[in-house]
Amino acid sequence: MPRQENQARERKSVRPLAAVLPYVKRYRRFAIGAAVALTVAAVTTLTLPLAVRRMIDHGFSNSDAAFINTYFTMLMVLAIVLALASAARYYFVISLGERIVADLRRDVFARVTGLSASFFDVNQSGEIVSRLTADTTQIKSAVGATASVALRNLILCLGAIGMMVYTSPKLSSLVIAAIPLIVFPLVGFGRSVRRRSREAQDTLAAASAYAGEAIGATRTVQAFNGEESANRRFGAAVEEAYGAARAAIRARSALTAFAITMVFGSVVAVLWFGARDVLNGTLSAGTLSQFLLYSVFAAGSLGALSEVWGELSQAAGAAERLNELLSEVPQIRAPEHPVAMPAPAKGAIEFDDVHFAYPARPDYKSLKGLTLAVQPGETVAIVGPSGAGKSTVFSMLLRYYDPINGAVLVDGMDIRTVDPKDLRDRIAIVPQDVTIFAASVHDNIAFGTPEASREAVRAAAIAAQADEFIARLDRGYDAPVGERGVTLSGGQRQRIAIARAILRNAPILLLDEATSALDAESETLVQKALDGLMRERTTLVIAHRLATVLKADRILVMDHGRIVEEGTHASLIRHGGLYAKLARLQFDHGAEGLFVASQV
Repeated sequence: MPRQENQARERKSVRPLAAVLPYVKRYRRFAIGAAVALTVAAVTTLTLPLAVRRMIDHGFSNSDAAFINTYFTMLMVLAIVLALASAARYYFVISLGERIVADLRRDVFARVTGLSASFFDVNQSGEIVSRLTADTTQIKSAVGATASVALRNLILCLGAIGMMVYTSPKLSSLVIAAIPLIVFPLVGFGRSVRRRSREAQDTLAAASAYAGEAIGATRTVQAFNGEESANRRFGAAVEEAYGAARAAIRARSALTAFAITMVFGSVVAVLWFGARDVLNGTLSAGTLSQFLLYSVFAAGSLGALSEVWGELSQAAGAAERLNELLSEVPQIRAPEHPVAMPAPAKGAIEFDDVHFAYPARPDYKSLKGLTLAVQPGETVAIVGPSGAGKSTVFSMLLRYYDPINGAVLVDGMDIRTVDPKDLRDRIAIVPQDVTIFAASVHDNIAFGTPEASREAVRAAAIAAQADEFIARLDRGYDAPVGERGVTLSGGQRQRIAIARAILRNAPILLLDEATSALDAESETLVQKALDGLMRERTTLVIAHRLATVLKADRILVMDHGRIVEEGTHASLIRHGGLYAKLARLQFDHGAEGLFVASQV
């Protein structure tokens, strides 16, 4: 982002915490309860100097023991009221903070999961998780304890200043004249603190992102003896975050020192004038004591506000980062008036002169005028060298991206005119890089079909040749599989993914090298399951196993984003083109039917 845009954003982000207000409005009872408790506690505190003044001016001077006893009894009552109000304030504001942050985390997560694939092409998942956890915790602190302390001290400060004016207008004028000298520098310091806090949070998020990446790939790190390199890189990131945090701490320390010096310096100056008035007889000792207490309240509140301002500034930096996610608009979304897809679904697919370049690589076209049509129930295999655009075809069909030119149609409908959820309901995919969640076997198979019964899940597992190994697990379908399915073999993870696709029962099936992780025995079993599954569905296969290619109705050979050959296995071999070359590479390397050059 250009520097001028950054500066403009800084100016516009003076009060990014205002974005939390809609969440506060959702829970008015907590907010009203907190406001009432805050007001009662502040008013109770502000009555104490009045009692002190009357005791000094009347109780001590007249030696009236009964008068003093009555006032001390009232002071005890005020203390109880203050204690109850403070307890209520704590309950309401902390509950409000927890509730708001829970909603905020849910909304941010929902926004992130709905963003387009292009967003994740350029943003690290670990950095996003850092915003979702660390930054929301900062907001919780601000909305909860910090905000309540700030409001309490603000009420105390304003109330104390009002009572100071009531007690002695002359002395109050001196205090009020000093307020701008204190407040304006505080605002300037606060902006600096917020900017430095944002930098600290950004660097910490970067460190967290790398940590998540390295921990998720621990086996690879250890296999390459990369522990020292990983530790060095993470250590450097942590030190950078520490340096940014120290800069924010220095700014907050300077802010606090300045505020306390100015506030209490002005109090001392005012008291010096007040003491002279008492000696001259123009001010009573009780009135000066009352004014003194109110000035201490005002000074203490301002001092506390200076510290709280620093914390709120830190939270503002966190709110700014969260607002960036909440305001992120997905490039792929449902049109304002989506068109209903035809029913019943047939599974026809068409690419009409599709041109596409990934947003992260706008200068390189992955698809160049791709045109193809797949009839309902047809099985089409797509082969080609690395970078030919095979997986891009799947990404376009799932509408992870929109074409630059041309159109992708499913059942005769331009997929840009329909709701992406309706489109994806008609598609099941078995990817090459299988995603397994840290949940039970049942939950992994039923992902995307959460209402599925245990019987339906087991039937899908049987069809995918997965039931046998699942039954051998300690807890069967309830067995946890670990993060990314770490307790399962590659073939077992692949079969769970196939069972997931079978359970989805969609009219269009996408197989991205679905048997690549299976041994010969498992491949034979799974291929039988896939044969039965494909007979009733439109199937696109990114293939590198000869068995899958031979059984396809058609084979499309892609190269540099275009279809360069089309036909059956036998006709393409006779043609002697790119497909024949890939086949020769397969046999020359003795790879058991593997098209080694067909991987994306």
